[in-house]
Amino acid sequence: MALTDSGHGEGNRGRPDPRFVAFEGPHQTGITALPIPEQGLVASFNLQSRNRAGLEATLRELTEEIRGLMAGQPPESRDPAYPPVDSGILGEKPPPDNLSIVVGLGASVFDDRFGLADRKPKDLVTMPFLANDRLDPKLSHGDVSIIFEAGHNDTVQFALRQLMRRTRRDMVLRWMVDGYARGIGAGATSGATTPRNLLGFKDGTANLDVDDDALMDRHVWVGPDDGEPEWAVGGSYQAVRIIRMFVEFWDRTQLVEQEALIGRSKVSGAPLGLTGEFTDPDYPSDPDGKRIKMDAHIRLANPRTAGTDENLILRRGFNYSRGFDGAGRLDQGLAFIAYQRSLEKGFLAVQERLKGEPLEEYIMPVGGGFFFMLPGVTGDDRFLGDTLLA
Repeated sequence: MALTDSGHGEGNRGRPDPRFVAFEGPHQTGITALPIPEQGLVASFNLQSRNRAGLEATLRELTEEIRGLMAGQPPESRDPAYPPVDSGILGEKPPPDNLSIVVGLGASVFDDRFGLADRKPKDLVTMPFLANDRLDPKLSHGDVSIIFEAGHNDTVQFALRQLMRRTRRDMVLRWMVDGYARGIGAGATSGATTPRNLLGFKDGTANLDVDDDALMDRHVWVGPDDGEPEWAVGGSYQAVRIIRMFVEFWDRTQLVEQEALIGRSKVSGAPLGLTGEFTDPDYPSDPDGKRIKMDAHIRLANPRTAGTDENLILRRGFNYSRGFDGAGRLDQGLAFIAYQRSLEKGFLAVQERLKGEPLEEYIMPVGGGFFFMLPGVTGDDRFLGDTLLA
């Protein structure tokens, strides 16, 4: 499973004051918004409606609510004889907190319920069992994926509850995972700000730079010549993987072995045998894997060849901690979230190279799903998914 090297980008970026993230745009803005907030949550929902009119009503309500949440719209006053219109978690007026919310649809939406089978994006399937998977049905798949990001967990929880309140007639929560410590990690980065995963290694060193529009068009956004349904242009494929890490086992492993499995220095993040986190690993100078093993994670995930350049993906995941299991082992890991123009050329191509990697001894994917992120909204009279339902 791709943990650290699936794209590339570098530089330096400070952390400006919190703001309200713009909602409208040709793409859903939360996919590339910077800075990346420090709290995140992925939630998957099942739809109860059985016709297109019901789906349209739900997408309209979602759009209206998300638009207001991302703008920090104050709650309306209401007769106190009725329940309040919001939870009150954020007080009288929600403060700017870099809140973004993005919405995707699973392959199950394109079944017989809504008459959309002929409009399904060509790569969209129910996520299959892949190498080393132990997928829990209670933590996998779903009709609708919603990702929340914000600077503080109360903002995330406020937004989650507002969306659930607004759509309770049709959307039922299937599963969710929340997490933290995203750091920068998905734009121009510096060694001081690259976040670390729960294996202790920097995660995001080689990610795509979301400020590079040409790079995003090439690797993330569906284009008009991709052979996709016309409505899907401007959208993106999302792969979500809930990857449990056997952290106690990892913590008993020699540092030299940990670094060999990843291919980087644990402290600095530099490729083994080199200095500087953002230094190119220079695989041509190490053709036999004497410095960075041929089956090291970063070498398999991103070989940095002309042929594998088309497999680069944008990662925007986060760490999670879900307590402990019945055996007293910590239930911790990575909520891996990746966006790409094509699942076949993106995540699935990377995953095929990682099949059987030595790191599999320490990690196990236990949930997640494949979703198609709807194109953005470009006017007050429009809603997420309107071109799909037109």
